[in-house]
Amino acid sequence: MDQKQQAIRIWQAGVDAVDGKRATKAVLDGVPTPDQILAVGKAAAAMASAALEHFGPRPTLVVTKDDHGRGLPEHVQLIEASHPVPDARSLNGGRALREVIEAMAPDSHVLLLVSGGASSLAEELLSGNTLADLEQLNNRLLAEGLDITAMNAERRKLSRIKGGGLLSHFKGAKATVLAISDVPGDDLNVIGSGIGALPDTYKFDASIQIVASNAHARSAAAELARRDGLQVLADEECLHDDFLQIASNLGPRLRGMPPGVMVFGGEPTVVLPEKPGLGGRNQALALAIAREIAGTPGLTVVVGGTDGTDGPTNAAGAVIDGKTWGDGAETALQRADSGSFLNKAGALLVTGPTGTNVMDLVVAIRR
Repeated sequence: MDQKQQAIRIWQAGVDAVDGKRATKAVLDGVPTPDQILAVGKAAAAMASAALEHFGPRPTLVVTKDDHGRGLPEHVQLIEASHPVPDARSLNGGRALREVIEAMAPDSHVLLLVSGGASSLAEELLSGNTLADLEQLNNRLLAEGLDITAMNAERRKLSRIKGGGLLSHFKGAKATVLAISDVPGDDLNVIGSGIGALPDTYKFDASIQIVASNAHARSAAAELARRDGLQVLADEECLHDDFLQIASNLGPRLRGMPPGVMVFGGEPTVVLPEKPGLGGRNQALALAIAREIAGTPGLTVVVGGTDGTDGPTNAAGAVIDGKTWGDGAETALQRADSGSFLNKAGALLVTGPTGTNVMDLVVAIRR
């Protein structure tokens, strides 16, 4: 295979290792049979599928992103909603989650499956707040370039079900929370704005486990690179900064990179202009890196969101090299229109929904 194919293959190995179904299935032997399964987030369908295959048909509610709920059994209640900006269906999803958990019997066991994206996909607002308020808040947070921890802290202020709010309505005996982390530090209070977090006070037995994270994805990508006979020169979670700063930091390392592979993870931030063009943070980072490595021979870099979608687009990110940067790239970068430029350059990385979400993954290869 050529270098581009190999780079994508290594990136994909990282994503496959944190597949929602695989990661959930691996820990279910130690979980008692639940009376109710609730799954919320971009990986909700994959996680719920693993639970249903393991335990058999159970009452199940899945709240996920548009087109992410395919393949579920007919008995599953499915609510698909908008991401990254919530819509009316997000309020339906949040209310449904709360009503189901509130109605559970005193001796019951709930299995709550949580993954990134839940901040937008499921919400029930505190009294006095409206959908317009929620949309305005999310649009502002997405444009200001805040990191996910700061963004989700703001989202919790409006929510009845985030930050432990959902499980505060549970009057059953046991709650098992399995989570796929898309945040630094794998903090359950930040994943999905804390939709799977425990309330300050509770009387039920609780079990919480992170089943997949960015570290797992990076490790799997690095391991395949080694099996391919390549030296792993870096395996770092270092992408937590403004995308331009990240590109500037990585530029000298990539330009001077000897033969081998570098693997990076994290979640860049982007400050958007008033009228942004097409693309998400991964496409923006990819184009910014393309500027840094312009003219560098023998280097290929894959930049992609592990969920398979990047912002409001159907691309996961992009695959770039020393020849990607060209006429119109600077204007596209300034206008937050990286997706349009990368599409014309044939550089977009399109995978479709992956069934997971552990932030972003960058693989650089030089053979």
